[in-house]
Amino acid sequence: MKTTVKKKSYDYAISRINQDHKKPIKPFFVMQTLIRVLSFFSLLPMGFKCKKNGMEKVAKKQPCLYLMNHSAFIDLQIASKLLWPKRYSIIMTSDGFVGKNLLMKTIGCIPTQKFVSDSVLVRDIFHTVKKNNASVLLYPEASYSFDGTATTLPESLGKLIKKLGIPVVTIITKGAFAHQPLYNNLKKRKVSLSAEMECLLTSEQIKSLSFDDINRIIGEKFSFDNFRWQQENGVKIDEKFRADYLHRVLYKCPHCSAEGETVGEGTTLTCKACGKVWELTEYGFMKAQNGETEFDHIPDWYSYERQEVRKELLEGKYLLDCDVDIYMLTDMKAIYNVGSGHLTHNNNGFTLTGCDGQINYTQAPELSYSLYSDYYWYEIGDMVCIGNGKALYYCFPKDKSVSVAKVRLAAEELYKIVMEK
Repeated sequence: MKTTVKKKSYDYAISRINQDHKKPIKPFFVMQTLIRVLSFFSLLPMGFKCKKNGMEKVAKKQPCLYLMNHSAFIDLQIASKLLWPKRYSIIMTSDGFVGKNLLMKTIGCIPTQKFVSDSVLVRDIFHTVKKNNASVLLYPEASYSFDGTATTLPESLGKLIKKLGIPVVTIITKGAFAHQPLYNNLKKRKVSLSAEMECLLTSEQIKSLSFDDINRIIGEKFSFDNFRWQQENGVKIDEKFRADYLHRVLYKCPHCSAEGETVGEGTTLTCKACGKVWELTEYGFMKAQNGETEFDHIPDWYSYERQEVRKELLEGKYLLDCDVDIYMLTDMKAIYNVGSGHLTHNNNGFTLTGCDGQINYTQAPELSYSLYSDYYWYEIGDMVCIGNGKALYYCFPKDKSVSVAKVRLAAEELYKIVMEK
């Protein structure tokens, strides 16, 4: 999926910052019905099924908060099939509105910025529930999973749920990640889809629970492993491209410790530094073709990379230092390509300079518990996004060996280290 991109000067992009905010409108039922019909036909070949638990606790017209895991773009189609005919608004990253602002608003989408403090969003959610009498669909992980396991949830979630006081319904998909994992350049595989929909918390239960209790209950529900699901259920993925770009996730060789030297192609992952080769089997295991299999489970390999990043941070050795192409989001008209710059990330946080000295942006580690980084973002490339409520900077490393997954891991671990101190 592509977006509207325009090459403009930094001055032009920054002049487009629009401070006017409009409250979310009530979703157009006709538009949501149209999406429901389109979603039905999209999901039909995949044999989609849904198991529902405790949904009788939610009245048909009662607004509720839907929390859904975020595995692939098809998540929106699954949600449409399950939630219709209830009117609902979707919390959606602001870059999804570019070039189609009016359309997204009539569907019921509410823009927000990932991993940026957004008090306006909270007010928009309350307006949707209390004034528009509509439900809210929220992806609490905010970003797609890289390794197929749940990503970090915000601590503020419990407070939001407590204040809203409406039922919380969870939707956990099975097979969506396997169908179209982010690392694989959005290529689709033949995998059946299913979901579990459950009324996790009623209004009465929420009243008696603390913020921490709510976060714990939600956290337990959002503890899943898509590769383990594939293995335990014997889901066969025999496409010959299943390991293409797997190095985006598995960027560090556990055999020789080289970084940026792995290459995922076809059904194998190869380290160019030491020559070791692993196969991604049809049932989701990693299997070394020569020597010991260090990690046969991709999330275990990813966890090893996380610990290695944390070690670098604690020893003061972690450093991202690369030239980047800079794109900016300042309005809903386009993503503006404003030129080149330089991005660094270390124990002090991010620093971005560029556009002949016009950009000199710093971001402290404690400002966000995670990072918006993405693969093949709108078919432009792998990117890291930093910024604030005024402007977002999408940084595309010119050195293609730079792992945006490592940058996300470093941001998350650095946040933990700073908060522990």
